[in-house]
Amino acid sequence: MITFPNAKINLGLNIVSKREDGYHNIESCFYPIPWHDCLEVIEAAAFAFYSYGLEIPGDASKNLCVKAFELLKSDFDISPVEIHLLKNIPMGAGLGGGSADGAFTLKMLNRLFELGLSTDTLRNYALKLGSDCPFFIKNQPAIAKGRGEQLETIELDLSGFHLAIHNPNIHVSTKEAYSGVTPNPSKIEISELIGTPISTWKNSLHNDFEKSIFPNHPNIQQLKQDMYESGAIYASMTGSGSTVFGLFDTKLNQSVKWKWLSLNND
Repeated sequence: MITFPNAKINLGLNIVSKREDGYHNIESCFYPIPWHDCLEVIEAAAFAFYSYGLEIPGDASKNLCVKAFELLKSDFDISPVEIHLLKNIPMGAGLGGGSADGAFTLKMLNRLFELGLSTDTLRNYALKLGSDCPFFIKNQPAIAKGRGEQLETIELDLSGFHLAIHNPNIHVSTKEAYSGVTPNPSKIEISELIGTPISTWKNSLHNDFEKSIFPNHPNIQQLKQDMYESGAIYASMTGSGSTVFGLFDTKLNQSVKWKWLSLNND
């Protein structure tokens, strides 16, 4: 069984408040984009996890695909599997690739072993893997609140636009990202801003992490500026960085070293 976990971008990201558990409450719009990993899950005599493509740092036993299997194995009598992950989505880049891999593993195991788990149940399992994971269960545009797990699916269609996206290979730690951010309740909720014309987003739809990250990493700020100077209708850093994206009416010349993705629903 093979599937293709996709990345997401954040359209606006407000840090609303600090929580007693040490996390932060956020408000954002998560939007799925067609930048994919490749994930295969097959029944096997013994459990094994293999990764290819981009090197995944750290202990493989802590990979969210492995944790997803262990999570369901603890509650259901499922047999061992081999998991093969071809990693294309950069890690720690604000794109949610690892979260997608974990969530898609849950969905695949649910189908493979015919567990009959509902969307809500899968989301509850996904939340045990990480705050962004529940989004990828339904994998549709959504307003995210709380830690990112409180999701309200919305009607938002960016088909017809071209998405330029670039990861400058700059690592931004979570500690660094939050260090320069002062939580503030949203004056206008992102759900309201998303409903306004995209041409107005430049002046209204912001990522709070840019305030702390741009002064430390001017190359990221310049990348966003380059996209606007090249004709982007809207550009932003996604998540806590360092990936930047821009929405364009037309695709630019191939000499531009950005990854281009069509948002058409083919």
